[in-house]
Amino acid sequence: MQTVIDYRGKTKYDVRTTLAYKDRPARQQFAEMALLDQASALLLPKSQRVLDLPCGGGRVSVHLARWGYQMSAADHSVAMPQIARQSLAGNGIDCPLEQQDIEQMTYADVQFDTIVCFRLFHHFPTSDIRQKAVSELCRVAGNQVVISYSSPYSASSFARRLRARCGGRKSQKSTTPLAEGETYSEGRASA
Repeated sequence: MQTVIDYRGKTKYDVRTTLAYKDRPARQQFAEMALLDQASALLLPKSQRVLDLPCGGGRVSVHLARWGYQMSAADHSVAMPQIARQSLAGNGIDCPLEQQDIEQMTYADVQFDTIVCFRLFHHFPTSDIRQKAVSELCRVAGNQVVISYSSPYSASSFARRLRARCGGRKSQKSTTPLAEGETYSEGRASA
Protein backbone atom coordinates (compact mmCIF):
# COMPACT_ATOMS: atom_id res chain seq x y z
CA MET A 1 0.00 0.00 0.00
CA GLN A 2 1.34 3.43 -0.94
CA THR A 3 1.71 6.13 1.67
CA VAL A 4 0.24 9.51 0.79
CA ILE A 5 1.95 12.48 2.42
CA ASP A 6 -0.25 15.36 3.54
CA TYR A 7 1.29 18.78 2.98
CA ARG A 8 -0.12 22.27 3.25
CA GLY A 9 -1.03 22.63 -0.42
CA LYS A 10 -3.04 19.44 -0.26
CA THR A 11 -5.10 20.48 2.72
CA LYS A 12 -5.27 24.29 2.71
CA TYR A 13 -8.34 24.91 0.52
CA ASP A 14 -11.25 24.94 2.89
CA VAL A 15 -14.32 27.09 2.22
CA ARG A 16 -12.68 30.32 3.53
CA THR A 17 -9.46 29.98 1.52
CA THR A 18 -11.40 28.83 -1.54
CA LEU A 19 -13.55 31.95 -1.51
CA ALA A 20 -10.46 34.15 -1.11
CA TYR A 21 -8.80 32.35 -4.04
CA LYS A 22 -11.92 32.70 -6.19
CA ASP A 23 -12.12 36.45 -5.60
CA ARG A 24 -8.58 37.25 -6.73
CA PRO A 25 -8.42 40.37 -8.93
CA ALA A 26 -8.64 39.75 -12.69
CA ARG A 27 -5.23 41.38 -13.21
CA GLN A 28 -3.66 38.51 -11.25
CA GLN A 29 -5.22 36.06 -13.67
CA PHE A 30 -4.32 37.91 -16.88
CA ALA A 31 -0.79 36.49 -17.21
CA GLU A 32 -2.03 33.00 -16.45
CA MET A 33 -4.76 33.19 -19.10
CA ALA A 34 -2.26 34.61 -21.65
CA LEU A 35 0.05 31.66 -20.92
CA LEU A 36 -2.90 29.32 -21.33
CA ASP A 37 -3.73 30.89 -24.70
CA GLN A 38 -0.15 30.30 -25.84
CA ALA A 39 -0.30 26.69 -24.65
CA SER A 40 -3.70 26.07 -26.26
CA ALA A 41 -2.22 27.08 -29.63
CA LEU A 42 -0.02 23.98 -29.30
CA LEU A 43 -2.84 21.63 -28.32
CA LEU A 44 -4.56 19.20 -30.63
CA PRO A 45 -7.83 20.09 -32.41
CA LYS A 46 -10.62 21.66 -30.39
CA SER A 47 -12.66 18.46 -30.36
CA GLN A 48 -10.28 16.82 -27.92
CA ARG A 49 -11.08 15.82 -24.34
CA VAL A 50 -9.25 18.03 -21.82
CA LEU A 51 -9.02 17.62 -18.06
CA ASP A 52 -8.44 20.72 -15.93
CA LEU A 53 -6.68 19.49 -12.77
CA PRO A 54 -6.73 21.17 -10.33
CA CYS A 55 -9.74 23.10 -11.53
CA GLY A 56 -9.77 25.54 -8.62
CA GLY A 57 -12.58 28.00 -9.22
CA GLY A 58 -13.01 26.84 -12.81
CA ARG A 59 -11.19 29.65 -14.65
CA VAL A 60 -9.21 27.33 -16.94
CA SER A 61 -12.22 25.09 -17.62
CA VAL A 62 -14.39 28.07 -18.58
CA HIS A 63 -11.63 29.59 -20.71
CA LEU A 64 -10.90 26.41 -22.67
CA ALA A 65 -14.58 25.49 -23.03
CA ARG A 66 -15.06 28.85 -24.74
CA TRP A 67 -12.31 27.83 -27.16
CA GLY A 68 -14.32 24.69 -27.98
CA TYR A 69 -12.57 21.99 -25.97
CA GLN A 70 -14.58 19.15 -24.38
CA MET A 71 -13.78 19.91 -20.75
CA SER A 72 -13.76 17.85 -17.58
CA ALA A 73 -12.58 19.25 -14.27
CA ALA A 74 -11.27 17.87 -11.00
CA ASP A 75 -9.74 19.12 -7.76
CA HIS A 76 -8.53 17.51 -4.54
CA SER A 77 -10.30 20.09 -2.39
CA VAL A 78 -13.90 19.54 -1.36
CA ALA A 79 -14.66 23.27 -1.52
CA MET A 80 -13.06 24.17 -4.87
CA PRO A 81 -15.36 22.03 -7.06
CA GLN A 82 -18.37 23.74 -5.45
CA ILE A 83 -17.04 27.12 -6.58
CA ALA A 84 -16.07 25.74 -10.01
CA ARG A 85 -19.53 24.23 -10.45
CA GLN A 86 -21.10 27.67 -9.86
CA SER A 87 -18.68 29.31 -12.28
CA LEU A 88 -19.26 26.73 -14.99
CA ALA A 89 -23.04 26.91 -14.62
CA GLY A 90 -22.92 30.71 -14.61
CA ASN A 91 -21.13 30.56 -17.94
CA GLY A 92 -23.54 28.01 -19.39
CA ILE A 93 -20.93 25.24 -19.50
CA ASP A 94 -21.86 21.62 -18.84
CA CYS A 95 -18.69 19.98 -17.58
CA PRO A 96 -18.14 16.80 -15.52
CA LEU A 97 -16.55 17.76 -12.21
CA GLU A 98 -14.99 15.37 -9.70
CA GLN A 99 -12.90 15.28 -6.58
CA GLN A 100 -9.57 13.64 -7.44
CA ASP A 101 -6.16 13.23 -5.80
CA ILE A 102 -3.47 13.90 -8.41
CA GLU A 103 -1.23 11.33 -6.73
CA GLN A 104 -3.83 8.55 -7.06
CA MET A 105 -6.40 9.42 -9.71
CA THR A 106 -9.27 7.03 -10.36
CA TYR A 107 -9.37 7.79 -14.09
CA ALA A 108 -8.60 5.08 -16.64
CA ASP A 109 -5.34 5.13 -18.55
CA VAL A 110 -5.46 7.58 -21.46
CA GLN A 111 -8.94 8.79 -20.50
CA PHE A 112 -8.20 12.33 -21.72
CA ASP A 113 -6.31 13.66 -24.73
CA THR A 114 -4.74 16.50 -22.76
CA ILE A 115 -4.45 17.51 -19.12
CA VAL A 116 -3.89 21.11 -18.09
CA CYS A 117 -2.32 21.37 -14.64
CA PHE A 118 -1.89 25.04 -13.67
CA ARG A 119 -1.06 26.53 -10.27
CA LEU A 120 -0.35 23.28 -8.46
CA PHE A 121 3.30 22.25 -8.59
CA HIS A 122 4.42 25.08 -6.28
CA HIS A 123 2.49 23.27 -3.54
CA PHE A 124 4.57 20.09 -3.84
CA PRO A 125 7.39 20.17 -1.26
CA THR A 126 9.53 17.39 -2.80
CA SER A 127 10.70 16.23 -6.21
CA ASP A 128 9.31 12.76 -5.39
CA ILE A 129 5.79 14.15 -5.08
CA ARG A 130 6.20 16.17 -8.28
CA GLN A 131 7.44 13.08 -10.15
CA LYS A 132 4.57 10.98 -8.81
CA ALA A 133 2.09 13.64 -9.97
CA VAL A 134 3.67 13.82 -13.43
CA SER A 135 3.55 10.03 -13.74
CA GLU A 136 -0.16 10.02 -12.90
CA LEU A 137 -0.86 12.89 -15.31
CA CYS A 138 0.98 11.05 -18.09
CA ARG A 139 -0.88 7.83 -17.33
CA VAL A 140 -4.27 9.53 -17.72
CA ALA A 141 -3.35 11.79 -20.67
CA GLY A 142 -3.33 10.32 -24.15
CA ASN A 143 -1.23 12.99 -25.85
CA GLN A 144 -0.22 16.02 -23.81
CA VAL A 145 0.21 17.33 -20.29
CA VAL A 146 0.52 21.10 -19.86
CA ILE A 147 2.04 22.04 -16.50
CA SER A 148 2.82 25.40 -14.96
CA TYR A 149 5.46 25.50 -12.26
CA SER A 150 7.50 28.00 -10.29
CA SER A 151 11.08 28.39 -11.38
CA PRO A 152 13.69 29.05 -8.68
CA TYR A 153 15.07 31.74 -11.02
CA SER A 154 11.84 33.73 -11.44
CA ALA A 155 11.48 37.24 -10.04
CA SER A 156 8.78 36.13 -7.60
CA SER A 157 10.93 33.24 -6.32
CA PHE A 158 13.84 35.62 -5.83
CA ALA A 159 11.59 38.07 -3.95
CA ARG A 160 10.32 35.30 -1.65
CA ARG A 161 13.88 34.19 -0.83
CA LEU A 162 14.97 37.79 -0.22
CA ARG A 163 12.00 38.43 2.09
CA ALA A 164 12.86 35.34 4.13
CA ARG A 165 16.54 36.32 4.37
CA CYS A 166 15.53 39.78 5.59
CA GLY A 167 13.55 38.30 8.47
CA GLY A 168 10.17 38.00 6.77
CA ARG A 169 8.10 34.86 6.71
CA LYS A 170 9.49 31.90 4.81
CA SER A 171 7.49 31.04 1.72
CA GLN A 172 5.56 27.80 1.66
CA LYS A 173 5.80 27.68 -2.12
CA SER A 174 8.18 25.22 -3.70
CA THR A 175 10.06 25.70 -6.94
CA THR A 176 10.92 23.23 -9.68
CA PRO A 177 14.36 23.52 -11.24
CA LEU A 178 14.33 23.36 -15.05
CA ALA A 179 16.64 20.32 -14.97
CA GLU A 180 14.02 18.46 -12.91
CA GLY A 181 11.25 19.48 -15.30
CA GLU A 182 13.26 18.20 -18.25
CA THR A 183 13.43 14.75 -16.65
CA TYR A 184 9.62 14.53 -16.75
CA SER A 185 9.52 14.35 -20.56
CA GLU A 186 12.44 11.90 -20.56
CA GLY A 187 10.51 9.62 -18.20
CA ARG A 188 7.41 9.86 -20.43
CA ALA A 189 9.41 8.97 -23.51
CA SER A 190 10.68 5.77 -21.89
CA ALA A 191 7.34 4.85 -20.28
